[in-house]
Amino acid sequence: MTERVTLITGASAGIGTELARVFASNGHRLALVARRADRLKALADELGAKGGAVPIVIPCDLQQTDAGDRIAQALTEAGVEVEYLVNNAGFGLFGLAIERDRAEQLNIINVNIRALTDLTLRFADQLIRNRGGILNLGSIAGFLPGPGMAVYYASKAYVLSFSEAMRCELAPKGVRVTVVCPGPVPSEFQDRAGFAPGFDSAILDVTPAEVARQAYRGLMANKRAVLPGAFIKVVPFLLRLFPRSFILTAVGGFQLRKR
Repeated sequence: MTERVTLITGASAGIGTELARVFASNGHRLALVARRADRLKALADELGAKGGAVPIVIPCDLQQTDAGDRIAQALTEAGVEVEYLVNNAGFGLFGLAIERDRAEQLNIINVNIRALTDLTLRFADQLIRNRGGILNLGSIAGFLPGPGMAVYYASKAYVLSFSEAMRCELAPKGVRVTVVCPGPVPSEFQDRAGFAPGFDSAILDVTPAEVARQAYRGLMANKRAVLPGAFIKVVPFLLRLFPRSFILTAVGGFQLRKR
């Protein structure tokens, strides 16, 4: 029988690292993907030292269009199949879309949308065969328009919609699909995006480790969506109480005050 693995993208930092720890602690063999090989190796060594199987390390930049091919080749060479796919990798950029570098913004789409979609479709047959699951990292931003981070918010709206649709399509085939939608989480995300955590981070703050724990439990319980933290759970409900035009103005005013 072919060995099965949990494939985790963006595993070198933040929520991705914590997801790797949670899956490993629950007996999953891992395949870890990220750009920074040194961090992946350090994480693999850490997890292997705890007595589990040493993770497969796949240094790979998901901004590159051949990333899916490289990941698939590495898994084939290791003689493993994907049982669980964790599409965690993603990033955003703060600022007016017309003022930010166009190539960088297109790379948000490459990582947050194209790579996630590619890996989902590419490994769907294996997920079905192994009756596994998909965990996609969305965001509370996926419920909102996002002036000041327009491409990022739009990309997370795609993740939410795509995850729900794939859940419907794959459920009859025995594959569970869960999307986790945290609010601001203290991590390297803010540094790369180009802003400092503010009031929203203070009131919605949940640690990466807690996000990972709740996400894992949600996937195993076959939940449609996981919204970590007490306050974040009411945000989608509150959004239904206001016109979209009001929400757009409010988010725009809040985001653009950070500039």
